Amino acid sequence: MNVRRPHISAVALAAVTALGIGTLSACSSDGAAAGNTDKFDVVASFYPMAYLAEQIGGEHVHVTSLTQPGQEPHDLEISAKQTAQLEESDAALYLKGLQPTVDEAIGQSPVKTKIDAATLTSLEEHGTEAGGHEDEHGEEEHSEDEHGHEHTHEGGEDPHIWLDPVKYAEVAEGVGKAFEKADPDHAADYRKNTAALVGTLTDLDKKFETGLADRKTDVFITTHAAFGYLAERYGLTEEAISGLDPESEPSGARVKELQQMAKADGVTTVFYETLVSDRTAKTLAGDAGLETDVLDPLEGITDASRGDDYVQVMEANLKALQTALGAK
Repeated sequence: MNVRRPHISAVALAAVTALGIGTLSACSSDGAAAGNTDKFDVVASFYPMAYLAEQIGGEHVHVTSLTQPGQEPHDLEISAKQTAQLEESDAALYLKGLQPTVDEAIGQSPVKTKIDAATLTSLEEHGTEAGGHEDEHGEEEHSEDEHGHEHTHEGGEDPHIWLDPVKYAEVAEGVGKAFEKADPDHAADYRKNTAALVGTLTDLDKKFETGLADRKTDVFITTHAAFGYLAERYGLTEEAISGLDPESEPSGARVKELQQMAKADGVTTVFYETLVSDRTAKTLAGDAGLETDVLDPLEGITDASRGDDYVQVMEANLKALQTALGAK
């Protein structure tokens, strides 16, 4: 059901954003708003949730995303139009702890089926380093993203579960069951589609496991502490330049620390993202004599993405990691 999104001009995108409509599904009218179709209407908070809804729902769902293509999801402010969409929808699929305004809107919405992806798998605490980073007092530290927002769920958990194919598959299974319960007339198709998606994600997990098995280093550096689950899954260590605005320079102390770490651990590359500025990564890379490349946290798909959907971009991430880590 996924098709390549046509290029949208800045003017057109502004118009779409003003309306608060981000219809994703190729299975229904692109101009239809949530709640106004004869399908099972699902409002998804951002791309990873919308992708699940589309893959599992197939032809039976109409998916509307609250976060527009190219919009940094943490910056989302819910509009009156989007609040109305929620009220008219059959289901809301979101990830509590990632977008506070979405959490509040869905919490206050009368929508009958509310699916919180964070409850469908186990969440863990991650900071600047995968698995958490202890300070000199032995206490767990947690990072903020480039926008100054803490990347934590309730209790300090990391919400970036979709970047681990195994956890994402667990979420997919939970979403499938929720769809079956909410729309029993199409339960058989939802089960079939869920099984197919879980199979795809299982294959993706195997590609990462084998593709990163023989590598020269375990350490990679990112501007965004989003890859803790991925790092933990495949025995890697993510070091993030965190708590910095996209336009600001990294602190001298952090640059020195990462320079020393890069030399000691054979790090070659500083990764940056598609939806935020690459200035921090390039500054650090220039100071440390390192390369830069994209490691996409998949918070949204745009024309700049290295692929048309979740699986393609994750495969591109794998290739980038293989190169950076010296995997054979």
